[in-house]
Amino acid sequence: MTQITLGPLDLFWASTLVLLAGILSLILGLGLERRLLWAALRTVVQLSILGLVLKGIFAHESPWSVTFILIFMILMASREAVARSSRSYTGIFWNAAATMSFSAILVGGIVTQLIVGVKPWYHPQYVIPLMGMILGNSLNGVSLSLDRFLDYLVSHREEVELYLSYGATRGEALRRPWQMAVRTGLIPIVNAMSVAGVVSLPGMMTGQILAGADPLQAVAYQILVMFMLAAAYALGTTLVTFWAGRHLIDSEVRLCLEKLVKKR
Repeated sequence: MTQITLGPLDLFWASTLVLLAGILSLILGLGLERRLLWAALRTVVQLSILGLVLKGIFAHESPWSVTFILIFMILMASREAVARSSRSYTGIFWNAAATMSFSAILVGGIVTQLIVGVKPWYHPQYVIPLMGMILGNSLNGVSLSLDRFLDYLVSHREEVELYLSYGATRGEALRRPWQMAVRTGLIPIVNAMSVAGVVSLPGMMTGQILAGADPLQAVAYQILVMFMLAAAYALGTTLVTFWAGRHLIDSEVRLCLEKLVKKR
């Protein structure tokens, strides 16, 4: 099966699809034209730079370069995850970074080393795309669950404080908001798994098929990716709300919502 390559002219015609979205925004008065244009420019620039970087990394296969780009990806994913939350507190970025690091390294390590059996461990062709999928997808769950958790604490402050006043532990007082937050964070991956192969052809499977891979192997890898993301979502949403709970209920078991800052 031959692979059809895309050139600059093909990408130019592809840009007209974004132009169509901008025209619809103008007609409907959505005011998203500039944001669409900026997002499209960022997509082109960022992916072009990434392509050049990955080409160099793939050519040299250095563990140091792979480690560097993974750290960079974790930090950027953490930044993006907390940026989407409507509220913040001191240390929220590092809580997100610890969460993203642990979930990505644990799940990514299991997938690349135990399941796929990547040799050497830093083989960039496998490690970087798989870790990128884990971080890029799980940050949505982390962001959703964190936002839901903080909103719940603010809107149900009396409920949580009542639990604490009756001698409840941090875990007992936060059980309900933790459940609500993790459930909210898991919605995207549950929905994605529910419609995979019926309504949608997931990204990795589609990419492999377009690249000429055997459809059954593409399906196998996509199943692996879906299960991998489910674990990353579950770990990420649980850990980030756990750290937030420890930060907002102090060692004397008091709810400290004054630490929260609402973003504009």
